[in-house]
Amino acid sequence: MIRKVVISLFVLMIIHSSILAQKLRPLPINDTTWNKPTEPFRIAGNLYYVGTYDLACYLIATPKGHILINTGLAESVPLIRKSIEQLGFSFSDIKILLTTQAHFDHVAGMADIKKQIKAKMWVDEKDAKVLADGGNSDYYMGGKGMLFLPVKADKLLKDHDTISLGGTKLELLHHPGHTQGSCSYLVTVNDEKKSYRVLIANIPTILPGTKMTGMPGYPDISKDFAYTFDAMKKVQFDLWVASHASQFDLHKKRKKGDGYKPEIFADREAYDKSIAAREADYSKIKDQP
Repeated sequence: MIRKVVISLFVLMIIHSSILAQKLRPLPINDTTWNKPTEPFRIAGNLYYVGTYDLACYLIATPKGHILINTGLAESVPLIRKSIEQLGFSFSDIKILLTTQAHFDHVAGMADIKKQIKAKMWVDEKDAKVLADGGNSDYYMGGKGMLFLPVKADKLLKDHDTISLGGTKLELLHHPGHTQGSCSYLVTVNDEKKSYRVLIANIPTILPGTKMTGMPGYPDISKDFAYTFDAMKKVQFDLWVASHASQFDLHKKRKKGDGYKPEIFADREAYDKSIAAREADYSKIKDQP
């Protein structure tokens, strides 16, 4: 009898998983670099790059477990795991999952990783609903079903909240616009010689066709973008990286096999130009109906 019950439950789980998979919408992917492998490396101190060629994922390794920021696509999870293990860390030691934005190209692997290792999902409170319904309530890409397997947040975060683990502390910076809960993180890391204040930035790009007069489900989008441009120009840091490798010219700054060089990410001028360019995009369409 018990055996029959176990088998029945197993079958139901398979059917449930199959139904979920069938409900997922085809992803609008037109960039092969999103799932292309790339060499993992140490950025500075206990901060590491473990993402794909363009979808940036970051590991913060601590003696009490690790923090993973972003996952890339669902099919990128094995690549991320391999990168983490290649650096000498245990994938199962990840305790906290974070993201810079709840778009499928940064969170589609969260459900799988959370299920595998029981890590806790912490998210900017404004992106919690989108994360929980698989992207269906997203103001830009939503309304037609799930784009990724949903994840219920274990903890909601607000602007300037801190995430602490094993002696490392991150500060969440609420930078809305690209998504309602887009955010960046400030973290201070230390190596054998010095400490670095690192910004993991969510660059506020404006998606094609976005109307600053208001989007369905996001009437305050113009106000949020204006706030974010102002806030990001004021952030002080020593090094910076971003949600996409292409946004901070990773592959121009670092070639495969290069050694440990934190200083290559100290390009404040490039950061300022990036924010200025996005703000110029905003100014062009701000008053358009």
